[in-house]
Amino acid sequence: MASRAKKKAPTRASRARIRGYMFDLDGTLVLGDRSGKSYDVLPGAIETLTSLKQQGIPYVVLTNGSAQPPPAQAAKLRGVGLPVDDAQMMTPSSVTAGVLQRRGVRRVLVLGSTGVGWCLQQVGIETRFVPDDDHGAYDAVYVGWHPDCGMKDLEMACNAIWGGAKLYVASDVPFFASKQGRTIGYSYAITAALRRMTKAPAIITGKPSQYALSYLARQLGVKKSEVGVVGDDPLVEMIMARRGGATGIGVCTGTASRAQWLKQPTSRRPHRIIENVGELLRA
Repeated sequence: MASRAKKKAPTRASRARIRGYMFDLDGTLVLGDRSGKSYDVLPGAIETLTSLKQQGIPYVVLTNGSAQPPPAQAAKLRGVGLPVDDAQMMTPSSVTAGVLQRRGVRRVLVLGSTGVGWCLQQVGIETRFVPDDDHGAYDAVYVGWHPDCGMKDLEMACNAIWGGAKLYVASDVPFFASKQGRTIGYSYAITAALRRMTKAPAIITGKPSQYALSYLARQLGVKKSEVGVVGDDPLVEMIMARRGGATGIGVCTGTASRAQWLKQPTSRRPHRIIENVGELLRA
C-alpha cells in the first residue's frame, strides 16, 4: 500500500485566528494630498469599518504620519465618513509616548510640528521644540513630521545627541502614497542627516517596529499573532506583520500593485492580497 503523503504543517500565520485589525491610513483607507489637509476615501473603507463596528470586531488605525494629534486626525476621518473614534486613532507619537515613559525619559527635544509632541505632553514629558534658545540637556531627540526643518533644527538636535540624548524617530519610510503619487517622508530625510553627523542609532517607534505592533495589540486586547495588519507598503506593514507573527493583508490601492506584491521576498510579502479593503467583507 502506498504511503500517504504527509501534509505540511500550517504556518504560524495560517494557524492564528484574526481577532482584531490594524488599518494603515494613506493608501489603504484614504488618499490624501501632500499637505494632509484633504482626503479621498478609498473603495470599501467606510463599509468595512462600519461592518466591523457592527460585529463588535476591534480595529484601530495606525498611520506613520505624526503631524496631528490622534483626536484631531480621528475627527477628520469621521468628517469623511470613516467610523474612527479618538481611542482608535494612533500615530507613532502614541507609541513613542509609552516607550519614553517606560524608559524614564523626562525631557525631549522635538523636531516636528506641535502635533508631533502632543502625545508626549499628555503623559507628562517635558517637550521642547526647535528652534529654541534653551540649550540644556535632553534625554531624547524625537523626529517626526517637520516640513520646515532647517539648519538650526539639525544643529540643535546634533548638539543634544552629542550631549547624550537618544535618537527616536516616528517613521523611517522614504515615501508614502498620496493623490499626487509618491510623497517624501520628512522624518526619513531628517534622520539621514542626523545620523550622518552623529552616527547615532535611530530607534524607530512607528511602523514597521515591534514597538508599534505590541502597542496596537494591547489597544486591541489581543495577541500580536491575532492581529490582521492591513496596509499598502511592503516595507512598512508587511515587514511589521511578518516579524511579529501577525497576519499581513496587502491592498493594491497604494504603493504596491498585485504584481509588485507577488515579486516581494517572503519577509515583505502579505499572507493575503486584496484589491481594496472592501474585499475583507467578502472573506
